[in-house]
Amino acid sequence: MTLTDWITQELQGRLHPTELTVTDESEQHHGHAGWREGGETHFRIHIVSEAFSGKSRVDRHRLVNEALKGAFAKGLHALAIEARAPGEPDPRGNRRA
Repeated sequence: MTLTDWITQELQGRLHPTELTVTDESEQHHGHAGWREGGETHFRIHIVSEAFSGKSRVDRHRLVNEALKGAFAKGLHALAIEARAPGEPDPRGNRRA
């Protein structure tokens, strides 16, 4: 199982998102700290979940990081998180979840 698949599975199982995109951005970090041949070191996550309702940005990131704490042992180096509750505007295009 790839790390991308593992991350997707963990987030789906723990946070039950209505939207989820897991993007491997490792190639954009070629030569930077933590990069390695084959990728799967730097990820961007876009997630919409009811679990984030009423929570601060920091608390949302904590929920995602807690769900993915095992990923760092699997080679994850960096994680960018875009976490929203349903109905909040999407900063990528201002559409609603």
